[in-house]
Amino acid sequence: MSDPQAIHDFTTVEAATEFLKRTRWELRDLRKVRVFKDKLQVLDINKDYFEVRGIGYGDADIVPLLKMINTAFNPQTLAQPFEAEYKEFDTGRRYTWAHDRVM
Repeated sequence: MSDPQAIHDFTTVEAATEFLKRTRWELRDLRKVRVFKDKLQVLDINKDYFEVRGIGYGDADIVPLLKMINTAFNPQTLAQPFEAEYKEFDTGRRYTWAHDRVM
């Protein structure tokens, strides 16, 4: 794989969110997210990617970042130990109409 298009060293959720918002438009349609023990990679359809270092699937602060880029994942099982190098999730999660309403 090539080098990342942009890199951010994680300090706070707000700073990482701003980085993701700013760099999102430098890539094509987002397709995958790879979550390592110590970094997050967001890949597009051309396999270009950007990276947030210093946060991994064991950190609770990664959940809002994954939700912001519409990653399809289960927050309850995200932090469970994993033997592979990274966890890979699809992006582009869609919500049904009125999913937030209680019937």
